[in-house]
Amino acid sequence: MLCVRKSYFLPTFCLVFLTYILFTSLPPGAELPYIDDPAGYGPPPPPPHPRPPKGNDLIHYKKQPEQHPVENYIPLPTAAPSPIPRIQYDFPAESWFTRRRRVKKQNAVRNAFKHAWNGYKRHAWLQDELSPLSAEYRESYGGWAATLVDSLDSLIVMGLTDELEDALQAIEQIDFSTTSATQINVFETNIRYLGGFLGAYDLTNGSYPILLKKATEVAELLYGAFDTRNRMPQSRWEWTRSALGMGIQPSRNTILAELGSLNLEFTRMSQLTNDPKYFDAIQRITDRLETAQSRTQVPGLWPMMVDAHDMEFNDPRFTVGGMADSTYEYLPKEHMLLGAQTDQYRKMYNSAMDSIKKRLLFRGMTKDGKDIMFPGNVRATSKNTIEPQAEHLKCFLGGTVGIGARVFDRPEELSIARKLTDGCIWAYDIMPTGIMPEALYVSACKNSDDCEWDEQKWHHDILRRFAKYSQGEEAARTLISSHKLPPGVTEIPDARYNLRPEAIESVFIMYRITGDKELQDAAWRMFRSIEKMTLTRYAHAAISDVRNPHSTQLDYMESFWLAETLKYFYLIFSEPHVVNLDEYVLNTEAHPFRRPDAPT
Repeated sequence: MLCVRKSYFLPTFCLVFLTYILFTSLPPGAELPYIDDPAGYGPPPPPPHPRPPKGNDLIHYKKQPEQHPVENYIPLPTAAPSPIPRIQYDFPAESWFTRRRRVKKQNAVRNAFKHAWNGYKRHAWLQDELSPLSAEYRESYGGWAATLVDSLDSLIVMGLTDELEDALQAIEQIDFSTTSATQINVFETNIRYLGGFLGAYDLTNGSYPILLKKATEVAELLYGAFDTRNRMPQSRWEWTRSALGMGIQPSRNTILAELGSLNLEFTRMSQLTNDPKYFDAIQRITDRLETAQSRTQVPGLWPMMVDAHDMEFNDPRFTVGGMADSTYEYLPKEHMLLGAQTDQYRKMYNSAMDSIKKRLLFRGMTKDGKDIMFPGNVRATSKNTIEPQAEHLKCFLGGTVGIGARVFDRPEELSIARKLTDGCIWAYDIMPTGIMPEALYVSACKNSDDCEWDEQKWHHDILRRFAKYSQGEEAARTLISSHKLPPGVTEIPDARYNLRPEAIESVFIMYRITGDKELQDAAWRMFRSIEKMTLTRYAHAAISDVRNPHSTQLDYMESFWLAETLKYFYLIFSEPHVVNLDEYVLNTEAHPFRRPDAPT
Protein backbone atom coordinates (compact mmCIF):
# COMPACT_ATOMS: atom_id res chain seq x y z
CA MET A 1 0.00 0.00 0.00
CA LEU A 2 1.00 3.56 -0.64
CA CYS A 3 0.95 4.46 3.05
CA VAL A 4 3.54 1.85 3.99
CA ARG A 5 6.28 3.19 1.76
CA LYS A 6 9.01 5.21 3.46
CA SER A 7 9.01 8.87 2.54
CA TYR A 8 8.92 12.26 4.26
CA PHE A 9 5.95 13.37 2.19
CA LEU A 10 3.78 10.28 2.29
CA PRO A 11 3.49 9.88 6.11
CA THR A 12 2.27 13.46 6.37
CA PHE A 13 -0.19 12.95 3.52
CA CYS A 14 -1.48 9.71 5.07
CA LEU A 15 -1.93 11.31 8.48
CA VAL A 16 -3.92 14.23 7.02
CA PHE A 17 -5.99 11.85 4.88
CA LEU A 18 -6.82 9.52 7.80
CA THR A 19 -7.74 12.48 10.02
CA TYR A 20 -10.07 13.79 7.29
CA ILE A 21 -11.74 10.37 6.97
CA LEU A 22 -12.12 10.09 10.73
CA PHE A 23 -13.78 13.49 11.13
CA THR A 24 -16.06 13.20 8.09
CA SER A 25 -17.24 9.72 9.10
CA LEU A 26 -18.54 10.87 12.49
CA PRO A 27 -22.33 10.99 12.84
CA PRO A 28 -23.96 14.44 12.83
CA GLY A 29 -23.41 16.30 16.11
CA ALA A 30 -20.70 13.91 17.32
CA GLU A 31 -17.52 15.28 18.86
CA LEU A 32 -14.16 13.69 19.49
CA PRO A 33 -13.28 13.21 23.16
CA TYR A 34 -10.50 15.46 24.38
CA ILE A 35 -7.36 13.97 25.85
CA ASP A 36 -8.14 14.86 29.48
CA ASP A 37 -11.57 13.24 29.23
CA PRO A 38 -11.18 9.45 29.07
CA ALA A 39 -14.93 8.93 29.44
CA GLY A 40 -15.50 10.81 26.20
CA TYR A 41 -17.90 13.46 27.53
CA GLY A 42 -16.87 16.13 25.03
CA PRO A 43 -14.40 18.98 24.53
CA PRO A 44 -13.59 21.51 27.25
CA PRO A 45 -15.60 24.72 27.26
CA PRO A 46 -14.38 28.02 25.90
CA PRO A 47 -13.61 30.84 28.36
CA PRO A 48 -16.66 31.83 30.41
CA HIS A 49 -18.90 34.43 28.82
CA PRO A 50 -19.63 37.60 30.82
CA ARG A 51 -22.75 37.89 32.92
CA PRO A 52 -25.51 39.95 31.31
CA PRO A 53 -25.85 43.22 33.23
CA LYS A 54 -28.84 43.66 35.51
CA GLY A 55 -31.33 46.36 34.66
CA ASN A 56 -30.76 49.75 36.27
CA ASP A 57 -34.39 49.88 37.36
CA LEU A 58 -34.03 47.05 39.89
CA ILE A 59 -34.38 47.86 43.59
CA HIS A 60 -31.18 47.43 45.56
CA TYR A 61 -31.41 46.25 49.14
CA LYS A 62 -30.02 48.66 51.69
CA LYS A 63 -30.47 47.92 55.34
CA GLN A 64 -32.97 50.21 57.03
CA PRO A 65 -33.25 50.85 60.79
CA GLU A 66 -34.75 47.72 62.33
CA GLN A 67 -38.39 47.93 63.38
CA HIS A 68 -37.98 45.18 65.99
CA PRO A 69 -34.36 45.42 67.17
CA VAL A 70 -32.82 42.92 69.57
CA GLU A 71 -31.73 44.51 72.83
CA ASN A 72 -29.61 41.66 74.17
CA TYR A 73 -28.14 38.99 71.94
CA ILE A 74 -28.03 35.37 73.01
CA PRO A 75 -24.29 34.58 72.90
CA LEU A 76 -22.62 31.45 71.66
CA PRO A 77 -22.30 28.88 74.48
CA THR A 78 -19.18 29.28 76.57
CA ALA A 79 -19.40 26.16 78.75
CA ALA A 80 -16.57 23.68 78.61
CA PRO A 81 -17.25 21.33 75.69
CA SER A 82 -18.05 17.71 76.37
CA PRO A 83 -16.11 15.10 74.42
CA ILE A 84 -17.99 13.86 71.36
CA PRO A 85 -17.57 10.16 70.55
CA ARG A 86 -15.75 9.38 67.34
CA ILE A 87 -17.92 8.85 64.26
CA GLN A 88 -15.64 7.38 61.62
CA TYR A 89 -14.54 3.78 61.37
CA ASP A 90 -10.84 3.08 61.88
CA PHE A 91 -10.04 2.13 58.30
CA PRO A 92 -7.05 -0.19 57.79
CA ALA A 93 -4.46 0.45 55.10
CA GLU A 94 -5.68 -0.71 51.71
CA SER A 95 -3.84 -2.91 49.24
CA TRP A 96 -2.44 -1.58 45.97
CA PHE A 97 -5.10 -3.48 44.02
CA THR A 98 -7.97 -2.21 46.19
CA ARG A 99 -6.73 1.35 45.89
CA ARG A 100 -6.43 1.07 42.11
CA ARG A 101 -10.05 -0.10 41.79
CA ARG A 102 -11.29 2.59 44.15
CA VAL A 103 -9.44 5.42 42.40
CA LYS A 104 -10.75 4.26 39.03
CA LYS A 105 -14.31 4.66 40.30
CA GLN A 106 -13.47 7.96 41.92
CA ASN A 107 -12.11 9.25 38.63
CA ALA A 108 -15.28 8.19 36.85
CA VAL A 109 -17.31 10.33 39.25
CA ARG A 110 -14.87 13.21 38.80
CA ASN A 111 -15.24 13.03 35.02
CA ALA A 112 -19.02 13.10 35.35
CA PHE A 113 -18.72 16.20 37.53
CA LYS A 114 -16.38 17.87 35.02
CA HIS A 115 -18.80 17.15 32.20
CA ALA A 116 -21.70 18.82 34.03
CA TRP A 117 -19.52 21.67 35.27
CA ASN A 118 -18.20 22.36 31.77
CA GLY A 119 -21.74 22.43 30.41
CA TYR A 120 -22.73 24.94 33.07
CA LYS A 121 -19.59 26.99 32.42
CA ARG A 122 -20.16 27.10 28.68
CA HIS A 123 -23.90 27.75 28.58
CA ALA A 124 -25.04 29.15 31.94
CA TRP A 125 -22.05 30.82 33.56
CA LEU A 126 -23.07 33.03 36.50
CA GLN A 127 -26.69 31.99 36.10
CA ASP A 128 -28.49 29.81 38.62
CA GLU A 129 -28.93 26.55 36.68
CA LEU A 130 -28.15 25.01 33.33
CA SER A 131 -31.01 23.50 31.36
CA PRO A 132 -29.18 20.33 30.25
CA LEU A 133 -31.22 19.52 27.14
CA SER A 134 -31.69 22.94 25.56
CA ALA A 135 -28.43 24.50 26.82
CA GLU A 136 -30.46 27.41 28.15
CA TYR A 137 -30.42 28.57 31.76
CA ARG A 138 -32.90 29.09 34.59
CA GLU A 139 -33.05 31.74 37.31
CA SER A 140 -34.33 29.69 40.23
CA TYR A 141 -32.71 31.11 43.37
CA GLY A 142 -32.41 34.83 43.02
CA GLY A 143 -30.20 34.82 39.94
CA TRP A 144 -26.99 34.82 41.98
CA ALA A 145 -25.20 31.94 40.23
CA ALA A 146 -26.55 29.18 42.47
CA THR A 147 -24.75 26.32 40.70
CA LEU A 148 -21.42 28.15 40.81
CA VAL A 149 -21.59 28.97 44.52
CA ASP A 150 -23.09 25.60 45.44
CA SER A 151 -20.23 23.82 43.65
CA LEU A 152 -17.27 25.69 45.16
CA ASP A 153 -16.35 23.10 47.77
CA SER A 154 -16.93 20.26 45.29
CA LEU A 155 -14.23 21.85 43.11
CA ILE A 156 -11.95 21.90 46.15
CA VAL A 157 -12.69 18.32 47.19
CA MET A 158 -12.08 17.04 43.65
CA GLY A 159 -8.86 19.00 43.22
CA LEU A 160 -10.11 21.02 40.24
CA THR A 161 -7.77 23.95 40.90
CA ASP A 162 -8.09 25.79 37.59
CA GLU A 163 -11.87 25.61 37.71
CA LEU A 164 -11.82 26.89 41.29
CA GLU A 165 -9.69 29.89 40.33
CA ASP A 166 -12.16 30.77 37.57
CA ALA A 167 -15.04 30.47 40.02
CA LEU A 168 -13.34 32.63 42.65
CA GLN A 169 -12.82 35.38 40.11
CA ALA A 170 -16.43 35.12 38.96
CA ILE A 171 -18.03 35.44 42.40
CA GLU A 172 -16.72 39.01 42.60
CA GLN A 173 -19.41 39.87 40.04
CA ILE A 174 -22.33 38.55 42.11
CA ASP A 175 -24.43 41.39 43.50
CA PHE A 176 -26.46 40.14 46.45
CA SER A 177 -28.09 43.53 46.92
CA THR A 178 -30.61 42.98 44.16
CA THR A 179 -32.66 40.36 42.35
CA SER A 180 -35.56 40.29 39.95
CA ALA A 181 -37.37 37.86 42.28
CA THR A 182 -40.16 39.42 44.31
CA GLN A 183 -39.52 37.04 47.21
CA ILE A 184 -36.33 35.47 48.55
CA ASN A 185 -36.53 31.89 49.80
CA VAL A 186 -34.54 32.26 53.01
CA PHE A 187 -33.96 28.53 53.47
CA GLU A 188 -32.67 27.87 49.95
CA THR A 189 -30.51 30.99 49.95
CA ASN A 190 -29.12 29.96 53.32
CA ILE A 191 -28.19 26.37 52.49
CA ARG A 192 -26.92 26.96 48.93
CA TYR A 193 -25.28 30.39 49.00
CA LEU A 194 -24.31 31.00 52.61
CA GLY A 195 -23.51 27.32 53.07
CA GLY A 196 -21.57 27.24 49.80
CA PHE A 197 -19.31 30.14 50.72
CA LEU A 198 -18.75 28.91 54.29
CA GLY A 199 -17.96 25.35 53.21
CA ALA A 200 -15.38 26.50 50.68
CA TYR A 201 -13.89 28.90 53.23
CA ASP A 202 -13.51 26.18 55.85
CA LEU A 203 -12.12 23.60 53.42
CA THR A 204 -9.39 26.03 52.33
CA ASN A 205 -8.58 27.05 55.92
CA GLY A 206 -9.53 30.63 55.25
CA SER A 207 -7.04 31.02 52.40
CA TYR A 208 -9.50 33.01 50.27
CA PRO A 209 -10.93 35.99 52.22
CA ILE A 210 -13.36 36.69 49.37
CA LEU A 211 -15.34 33.64 50.49
CA LEU A 212 -16.01 34.99 53.99
CA LYS A 213 -16.67 38.43 52.51
CA LYS A 214 -19.36 36.99 50.24
CA ALA A 215 -20.75 34.83 53.06
CA THR A 216 -21.14 37.98 55.14
CA GLU A 217 -22.98 39.72 52.29
CA VAL A 218 -25.47 36.85 52.13
CA ALA A 219 -25.85 36.60 55.91
CA GLU A 220 -26.41 40.36 56.24
CA LEU A 221 -29.06 40.16 53.54
CA LEU A 222 -30.86 37.21 55.12
CA TYR A 223 -30.74 38.77 58.57
CA GLY A 224 -33.28 41.29 57.31
CA ALA A 225 -35.88 38.51 57.10
CA PHE A 226 -35.78 38.20 60.93
CA ASP A 227 -36.96 41.77 61.58
CA THR A 228 -40.44 40.70 62.68
CA ARG A 229 -42.50 41.14 65.83
CA ASN A 230 -41.45 37.79 67.31
CA ARG A 231 -38.06 37.58 65.52
CA MET A 232 -39.19 34.51 63.57
CA PRO A 233 -38.08 34.88 59.94
CA GLN A 234 -40.43 35.52 57.07
CA SER A 235 -39.39 32.39 55.17
CA ARG A 236 -40.52 33.69 51.77
CA TRP A 237 -39.11 37.11 52.40
CA GLU A 238 -40.76 40.13 50.77
CA TRP A 239 -37.37 41.78 50.60
CA THR A 240 -38.48 44.91 48.75
CA ARG A 241 -40.70 45.84 51.70
CA SER A 242 -37.69 45.66 53.99
CA ALA A 243 -35.59 47.60 51.49
CA LEU A 244 -38.18 50.40 51.54
CA GLY A 245 -38.39 50.43 55.35
CA MET A 246 -41.78 48.70 55.50
CA GLY A 247 -42.67 46.03 58.03
CA ILE A 248 -42.81 42.26 57.44
CA GLN A 249 -44.36 39.39 59.37
CA PRO A 250 -43.70 35.64 59.44
CA SER A 251 -46.19 33.45 57.63
CA ARG A 252 -48.96 31.52 59.32
CA ASN A 253 -48.13 28.70 56.88
CA THR A 254 -44.41 28.16 57.25
CA ILE A 255 -42.77 24.90 56.17
CA LEU A 256 -41.10 23.29 59.19
CA ALA A 257 -37.80 22.68 57.39
CA GLU A 258 -37.64 26.32 56.31
CA LEU A 259 -37.89 27.41 59.93
CA GLY A 260 -35.76 24.77 61.63
CA SER A 261 -32.85 24.43 59.19
CA LEU A 262 -30.95 27.71 59.53
CA ASN A 263 -28.90 26.63 62.56
CA LEU A 264 -25.63 25.42 61.11
CA GLU A 265 -25.00 28.27 58.72
CA PHE A 266 -25.86 31.09 61.13
CA THR A 267 -23.93 29.45 63.97
CA ARG A 268 -20.85 29.11 61.78
CA MET A 269 -21.15 32.78 60.82
CA SER A 270 -21.03 33.79 64.50
CA GLN A 271 -18.09 31.47 65.11
CA LEU A 272 -16.11 32.95 62.23
CA THR A 273 -17.02 36.63 62.61
CA ASN A 274 -17.53 36.86 66.40
CA ASP A 275 -20.81 38.61 65.66
CA PRO A 276 -23.43 37.15 68.05
CA LYS A 277 -26.48 38.32 66.12
CA TYR A 278 -26.48 35.35 63.74
CA PHE A 279 -26.46 32.77 66.52
CA ASP A 280 -29.03 34.82 68.42
CA ALA A 281 -31.35 34.69 65.41
CA ILE A 282 -31.44 30.91 65.18
CA GLN A 283 -31.27 30.24 68.91
CA ARG A 284 -34.61 32.00 69.32
CA ILE A 285 -36.09 29.52 66.82
CA THR A 286 -34.54 26.55 68.60
CA ASP A 287 -35.90 27.65 71.97
CA ARG A 288 -39.41 27.91 70.50
CA LEU A 289 -39.13 24.48 68.88
CA GLU A 290 -37.88 22.91 72.10
CA THR A 291 -40.74 24.42 74.11
CA ALA A 292 -43.31 23.13 71.63
CA GLN A 293 -41.79 19.69 71.07
CA SER A 294 -43.58 17.90 73.91
CA ARG A 295 -46.88 19.71 73.28
CA THR A 296 -47.58 18.86 69.66
CA GLN A 297 -50.25 16.37 68.63
CA VAL A 298 -47.47 13.79 68.19
CA PRO A 299 -45.15 14.62 71.10
CA GLY A 300 -41.51 14.61 70.12
CA LEU A 301 -42.22 15.61 66.53
CA TRP A 302 -43.20 18.87 64.88
CA PRO A 303 -45.88 19.06 62.17
CA MET A 304 -45.07 19.76 58.53
CA MET A 305 -46.47 23.29 58.68
CA VAL A 306 -46.01 25.85 61.45
CA ASP A 307 -47.85 29.07 62.20
CA ALA A 308 -44.67 31.14 62.64
CA HIS A 309 -46.73 34.28 63.25
CA ASP A 310 -48.21 32.97 66.50
CA MET A 311 -45.83 29.99 66.90
CA GLU A 312 -48.60 27.42 66.89
CA PHE A 313 -48.15 23.80 65.78
CA ASN A 314 -51.67 22.66 64.89
CA ASP A 315 -51.11 20.95 61.53
CA PRO A 316 -52.05 17.25 61.99
CA ARG A 317 -49.51 15.96 59.43
CA PHE A 318 -46.19 14.55 60.65
CA THR A 319 -43.26 13.26 58.60
CA VAL A 320 -39.48 13.32 58.35
CA GLY A 321 -39.73 13.70 54.57
CA GLY A 322 -40.14 16.73 52.36
CA MET A 323 -41.07 19.93 54.22
CA ALA A 324 -39.70 18.60 57.54
CA ASP A 325 -36.51 16.64 56.84
CA SER A 326 -33.56 18.93 57.61
CA THR A 327 -35.02 20.16 60.90
CA TYR A 328 -34.36 16.67 62.26
CA GLU A 329 -31.08 16.33 60.35
CA TYR A 330 -29.71 19.46 62.03
CA LEU A 331 -30.25 18.28 65.63
CA PRO A 332 -27.12 16.10 65.94
CA LYS A 333 -25.18 18.31 63.51
CA GLU A 334 -25.74 21.51 65.49
CA HIS A 335 -24.72 19.63 68.63
CA MET A 336 -21.40 18.79 66.94
CA LEU A 337 -20.86 22.26 65.50
CA LEU A 338 -21.32 23.74 68.97
CA GLY A 339 -18.75 21.29 70.31
CA ALA A 340 -21.30 19.76 72.70
CA GLN A 341 -21.23 22.95 74.78
CA THR A 342 -24.95 22.62 75.40
CA ASP A 343 -27.17 19.61 75.95
CA GLN A 344 -30.18 21.21 74.26
CA TYR A 345 -29.83 19.45 70.93
CA ARG A 346 -29.15 16.08 72.57
CA LYS A 347 -32.44 16.34 74.45
CA MET A 348 -34.34 17.42 71.34
CA TYR A 349 -32.82 14.60 69.27
CA ASN A 350 -33.58 11.98 71.91
CA SER A 351 -37.20 13.08 72.12
CA ALA A 352 -37.57 13.18 68.33
CA MET A 353 -35.89 9.82 67.78
CA ASP A 354 -38.01 8.06 70.39
CA SER A 355 -41.13 9.32 68.65
CA ILE A 356 -39.82 8.48 65.16
CA LYS A 357 -39.22 4.88 66.20
CA LYS A 358 -42.63 4.60 67.85
CA ARG A 359 -44.80 6.38 65.29
CA LEU A 360 -43.11 6.49 61.87
CA LEU A 361 -40.78 3.55 61.19
CA PHE A 362 -41.97 0.34 59.54
CA ARG A 363 -40.41 -2.71 57.95
CA GLY A 364 -41.03 -3.28 54.26
CA MET A 365 -42.11 -6.71 53.05
CA THR A 366 -39.70 -8.05 50.43
CA LYS A 367 -39.68 -11.21 48.36
CA ASP A 368 -36.22 -12.24 49.58
CA GLY A 369 -36.96 -11.43 53.24
CA LYS A 370 -34.48 -8.57 53.33
CA ASP A 371 -34.71 -6.69 56.64
CA ILE A 372 -35.22 -3.09 55.53
CA MET A 373 -36.96 -0.12 57.10
CA PHE A 374 -38.62 3.09 55.96
CA PRO A 375 -40.00 6.17 57.69
CA GLY A 376 -43.65 6.68 56.82
CA ASN A 377 -46.09 9.49 57.55
CA VAL A 378 -48.76 9.83 60.19
CA ARG A 379 -51.74 12.04 60.87
CA ALA A 380 -52.42 12.94 64.48
CA THR A 381 -55.99 11.71 64.09
CA SER A 382 -54.97 8.27 62.80
CA LYS A 383 -53.76 6.88 66.13
CA ASN A 384 -51.05 4.34 65.28
CA THR A 385 -51.75 3.96 61.56
CA ILE A 386 -48.63 4.64 59.49
CA GLU A 387 -48.96 5.73 55.88
CA PRO A 388 -46.24 3.48 54.35
CA GLN A 389 -44.86 6.03 51.92
CA ALA A 390 -41.17 5.86 51.09
CA GLU A 391 -39.67 8.99 49.61
CA HIS A 392 -36.26 9.81 48.17
CA LEU A 393 -36.09 12.91 50.37
CA LYS A 394 -36.47 10.66 53.44
CA CYS A 395 -33.35 8.71 52.55
CA PHE A 396 -31.22 11.17 54.53
CA LEU A 397 -32.55 9.58 57.73
CA GLY A 398 -30.26 6.55 57.68
CA GLY A 399 -27.19 8.77 57.83
CA THR A 400 -28.69 11.05 60.45
CA VAL A 401 -29.62 8.14 62.72
CA GLY A 402 -26.14 6.70 62.20
CA ILE A 403 -24.53 9.96 63.29
CA GLY A 404 -26.95 10.26 66.21
CA ALA A 405 -26.17 6.71 67.32
CA ARG A 406 -22.50 7.65 67.53
CA VAL A 407 -22.48 11.17 68.96
CA PHE A 408 -25.35 10.63 71.41
CA ASP A 409 -24.21 7.17 72.48
CA ARG A 410 -27.29 5.31 71.27
CA PRO A 411 -25.48 2.26 69.81
CA GLU A 412 -28.62 0.13 69.57
CA GLU A 413 -29.88 2.45 66.82
CA LEU A 414 -26.96 1.82 64.49
CA SER A 415 -28.81 -1.23 63.15
CA ILE A 416 -31.86 0.97 62.47
CA ALA A 417 -29.64 3.38 60.55
CA ARG A 418 -28.35 0.52 58.41
CA LYS A 419 -31.84 -0.86 57.75
CA LEU A 420 -33.05 2.58 56.70
CA THR A 421 -30.08 2.94 54.35
CA ASP A 422 -30.61 -0.56 52.98
CA GLY A 423 -34.25 0.31 52.33
CA CYS A 424 -33.20 3.06 49.96
CA ILE A 425 -30.61 0.82 48.29
CA TRP A 426 -33.38 -1.76 47.79
CA ALA A 427 -35.61 0.90 46.22
CA TYR A 428 -32.82 1.58 43.71
CA ASP A 429 -32.08 -2.05 42.96
CA ILE A 430 -35.68 -3.15 42.27
CA MET A 431 -36.35 -0.55 39.58
CA PRO A 432 -35.69 -1.42 35.89
CA THR A 433 -33.38 1.61 35.63
CA GLY A 434 -31.61 0.92 38.93
CA ILE A 435 -32.85 4.28 40.28
CA MET A 436 -35.28 5.03 43.10
CA PRO A 437 -38.34 7.18 42.27
CA GLU A 438 -39.29 10.37 44.06
CA ALA A 439 -42.04 8.58 45.99
CA LEU A 440 -43.42 5.06 46.32
CA TYR A 441 -45.67 3.14 48.66
CA VAL A 442 -44.42 -0.09 50.20
CA SER A 443 -46.24 -3.11 51.56
CA ALA A 444 -45.61 -2.92 55.31
CA CYS A 445 -44.94 -6.00 57.41
CA LYS A 446 -47.49 -6.91 60.04
CA ASN A 447 -44.70 -8.07 62.32
CA SER A 448 -41.32 -6.40 61.99
CA ASP A 449 -39.53 -9.34 63.65
CA ASP A 450 -41.08 -12.05 61.48
CA CYS A 451 -41.99 -10.98 57.97
CA GLU A 452 -42.26 -13.68 55.34
CA TRP A 453 -43.29 -12.82 51.80
CA ASP A 454 -47.09 -12.89 51.40
CA GLU A 455 -48.26 -12.49 47.81
CA GLN A 456 -51.89 -12.10 48.81
CA LYS A 457 -51.08 -9.35 51.29
CA TRP A 458 -49.11 -7.49 48.61
CA HIS A 459 -52.06 -7.75 46.22
CA HIS A 460 -54.49 -6.67 48.92
CA ASP A 461 -52.31 -3.63 49.74
CA ILE A 462 -52.26 -2.68 46.05
CA LEU A 463 -56.04 -2.90 45.80
CA ARG A 464 -56.35 -0.71 48.88
CA ARG A 465 -54.00 1.90 47.42
CA PHE A 466 -56.11 2.10 44.27
CA ALA A 467 -59.44 1.83 46.14
CA LYS A 468 -60.39 -1.38 44.35
CA TYR A 469 -60.88 -3.59 47.39
CA SER A 470 -63.52 -5.85 45.93
CA GLN A 471 -62.09 -6.51 42.48
CA GLY A 472 -59.87 -9.44 43.42
CA GLU A 473 -56.57 -10.97 42.38
CA GLU A 474 -57.04 -10.37 38.68
CA ALA A 475 -57.44 -6.63 39.27
CA ALA A 476 -54.29 -6.64 41.41
CA ARG A 477 -52.30 -8.36 38.66
CA THR A 478 -53.60 -5.85 36.13
CA LEU A 479 -52.50 -2.98 38.33
CA ILE A 480 -49.07 -4.56 38.81
CA SER A 481 -48.64 -4.82 35.05
CA SER A 482 -50.06 -1.44 34.07
CA HIS A 483 -48.20 0.49 36.80
CA LYS A 484 -45.01 -1.60 36.56
CA LEU A 485 -44.94 -2.35 40.28
CA PRO A 486 -41.98 -4.41 41.54
CA PRO A 487 -42.73 -6.96 44.29
CA GLY A 488 -43.35 -5.18 47.57
CA VAL A 489 -44.30 -1.86 45.97
CA THR A 490 -47.99 -0.91 46.00
CA GLU A 491 -47.94 2.42 44.16
CA ILE A 492 -45.47 4.83 42.56
CA PRO A 493 -47.20 8.24 42.63
CA ASP A 494 -44.10 10.09 41.44
CA ALA A 495 -41.76 8.10 39.20
CA ARG A 496 -39.29 10.87 38.48
CA TYR A 497 -35.63 11.01 39.48
CA ASN A 498 -34.59 14.60 40.08
CA LEU A 499 -30.83 13.93 40.51
CA ARG A 500 -31.35 13.81 44.26
CA PRO A 501 -28.54 13.08 46.76
CA GLU A 502 -30.27 11.74 49.87
CA ALA A 503 -29.74 8.03 49.21
CA ILE A 504 -26.04 8.28 48.39
CA GLU A 505 -25.70 10.68 51.34
CA SER A 506 -26.72 7.96 53.79
CA VAL A 507 -24.75 5.28 51.95
CA PHE A 508 -21.64 7.49 52.26
CA ILE A 509 -22.19 8.29 55.94
CA MET A 510 -22.89 4.67 56.86
CA TYR A 511 -19.78 3.59 54.95
CA ARG A 512 -17.67 6.07 56.90
CA ILE A 513 -19.24 4.80 60.16
CA THR A 514 -19.00 1.05 59.50
CA GLY A 515 -16.32 0.57 56.82
CA ASP A 516 -18.58 -1.99 55.11
CA LYS A 517 -17.39 -2.42 51.51
CA GLU A 518 -20.87 -3.57 50.44
CA LEU A 519 -21.93 0.05 50.74
CA GLN A 520 -19.24 1.07 48.27
CA ASP A 521 -20.50 -1.61 45.90
CA ALA A 522 -24.05 -0.29 46.24
CA ALA A 523 -22.82 3.25 45.58
CA TRP A 524 -21.11 2.14 42.37
CA ARG A 525 -24.29 0.42 41.14
CA MET A 526 -26.25 3.56 41.89
CA PHE A 527 -23.76 5.83 40.15
CA ARG A 528 -23.57 3.74 36.99
CA SER A 529 -27.36 3.54 36.74
CA ILE A 530 -27.80 7.26 37.31
CA GLU A 531 -25.12 8.28 34.85
CA LYS A 532 -26.50 5.98 32.17
CA MET A 533 -29.99 7.44 32.42
CA THR A 534 -29.19 11.11 33.02
CA LEU A 535 -26.23 11.89 30.74
CA THR A 536 -26.91 14.51 28.08
CA ARG A 537 -24.72 16.25 25.54
CA TYR A 538 -24.38 19.27 27.82
CA ALA A 539 -24.56 17.84 31.36
CA HIS A 540 -27.02 15.58 33.23
CA ALA A 541 -30.80 15.75 33.35
CA ALA A 542 -33.59 14.58 35.62
CA ILE A 543 -35.71 11.77 34.19
CA SER A 544 -39.47 11.35 34.12
CA ASP A 545 -39.92 7.64 34.89
CA VAL A 546 -37.49 5.32 36.65
CA ARG A 547 -39.63 2.34 35.60
CA ASN A 548 -38.70 2.92 31.96
CA PRO A 549 -35.15 2.12 30.77
CA HIS A 550 -35.82 4.53 27.90
CA SER A 551 -37.29 7.26 30.08
CA THR A 552 -37.68 10.79 28.78
CA GLN A 553 -35.15 13.24 30.18
CA LEU A 554 -36.32 16.52 31.71
CA ASP A 555 -34.71 19.86 30.98
CA TYR A 556 -33.46 20.77 34.43
CA MET A 557 -30.41 20.09 36.60
CA GLU A 558 -30.62 21.54 40.09
CA SER A 559 -27.45 22.85 41.69
CA PHE A 560 -27.46 20.04 44.25
CA TRP A 561 -26.41 17.60 41.51
CA LEU A 562 -22.93 19.16 41.62
CA ALA A 563 -23.04 20.32 45.24
CA GLU A 564 -24.29 17.10 46.82
CA THR A 565 -24.98 14.07 44.66
CA LEU A 566 -21.70 13.86 42.78
CA LYS A 567 -19.74 15.05 45.81
CA TYR A 568 -21.10 12.19 47.92
CA PHE A 569 -20.35 9.70 45.14
CA TYR A 570 -16.82 11.09 44.95
CA LEU A 571 -16.31 11.02 48.73
CA ILE A 572 -17.36 7.39 49.17
CA PHE A 573 -14.47 6.48 46.86
CA SER A 574 -12.06 8.94 48.52
CA GLU A 575 -9.58 8.22 51.28
CA PRO A 576 -11.27 8.47 54.70
CA HIS A 577 -9.39 11.61 55.73
CA VAL A 578 -11.04 13.63 52.94
CA VAL A 579 -13.87 15.55 54.68
CA ASN A 580 -13.44 13.45 57.80
CA LEU A 581 -16.73 13.32 59.72
CA ASP A 582 -14.83 13.78 62.98
CA GLU A 583 -13.52 17.10 61.68
CA TYR A 584 -16.41 18.49 59.63
CA VAL A 585 -20.17 18.82 59.83
CA LEU A 586 -21.97 18.74 56.48
CA ASN A 587 -24.98 20.97 56.10
CA THR A 588 -28.09 19.76 54.28
CA GLU A 589 -26.53 20.87 50.97
CA ALA A 590 -23.34 18.85 51.75
CA HIS A 591 -21.23 21.92 52.56
CA PRO A 592 -18.56 21.00 55.16
CA PHE A 593 -18.14 23.29 58.18
CA ARG A 594 -15.09 22.88 60.37
CA ARG A 595 -15.94 21.51 63.81
CA PRO A 596 -14.45 23.57 66.66
CA ASP A 597 -13.34 20.38 68.41
CA ALA A 598 -11.52 19.11 65.30
CA PRO A 599 -7.77 18.52 65.70
CA THR A 600 -5.65 21.32 64.27
